[in-house]
This record gives sequence, structure tokens and C-alpha cells, in this order.
Amino acid sequence: MLKISQTLYDQIVEHSRKDHPDEACGVVAGPVGEGRPERFIPMLNAARSPTFYEFDSTDLLKLYREMDDRDEEPVIIYHSHTATEAHPSRTDISYANEPGAHYVLVSTADTDDAGPFQFRSFRIVDGTVTEEEVEVTA
Repeated sequence: MLKISQTLYDQIVEHSRKDHPDEACGVVAGPVGEGRPERFIPMLNAARSPTFYEFDSTDLLKLYREMDDRDEEPVIIYHSHTATEAHPSRTDISYANEPGAHYVLVSTADTDDAGPFQFRSFRIVDGTVTEEEVEVTA
């Protein structure tokens, strides 16, 4: 189960909607070994695409060095889907290389704030996708 604060949940959703029609992406870091998401880190989608996301390699290297210096690890890796449901694609699965992370997907197919959107979390380990419950805390 992913336990996430309302603040972090709102930040991920806001970033996903802001970058629409392109896919948004980012990381939420937390203390190593605790599995607790704490620090929201929006990233630039270097692909600038509505159907694909890619972390800029230089930004990603800086992020991992920073997390290492702060004794953090990626607890959540998130991105949005702009026209499809919030479920990992084959490409998403092939790029999932953090077996301890929660992979959050937000569907922004409905961006007028009037209708439903999807916020879902998955574990992706060795190509196996398992959806997990999301608990939003105060």
C-alpha cells in the first residue's frame, strides 16, 4: 500500500495537469529504507511528448547524487498519461528499474476539473505489475 500525504498527492496531480497535454514526470524522495514519501521533485519531460516521458539524463544524475547526499531514495516515481487510463504501458514496464519504488500514474484525460481522473499506484518488479491501494493522509 502507498501512504501519501494530501499535500504530495495534490502536488503530483497539479504537476500532471499543468504539463498537459504533455506527460508530466517526477519523483518523491524519502529517507532510505523507510518507504515514506516526503520530498516532491517535479522533473522536466525531456521528450516533451503527450505519449511518452523521459527524464533528462543530466537532471536525473544530479537528482540521484542529491538523494545520495541526503540519505534519500526514490519512494515514488510518477508520470501522467494524457489520453489513456492510469495503467503502466509496455514501455513504462520496460523502464521500471527501481523495484522498491511505487510507480504512480495519473490520467489527465479529463482536464476540466469537473470530471474524474485516475491516480493509481503500482509495484513493478522484473516486469510484473501489481496494483496497490493508495491511502491519502491528512
